[in-house]
Amino acid sequence: MPMAADEIEAMIRAAIPDAQVEITDLAGDGDHYAARVVSESFRGQTRVAQQRRVYEALGGNMGGVLHALQLTTATP
Repeated sequence: MPMAADEIEAMIRAAIPDAQVEITDLAGDGDHYAARVVSESFRGQTRVAQQRRVYEALGGNMGGVLHALQLTTATP
């Protein structure tokens, strides 16, 4: 069963409390999402490190329950 957008957002916010999170369902199937995550806590980190934090927040769901995630990270 696919993950709901609000579930993805909640997992990211739980791990990165100051994050502004925008989730978009790209295909309308609940399986392909885009996420934009903006957090002050990303400041000074490389994009790879920022994205790693988001993927860690999603636990083992990537590639399984969550099939595809187009991820953009930034600092405010």
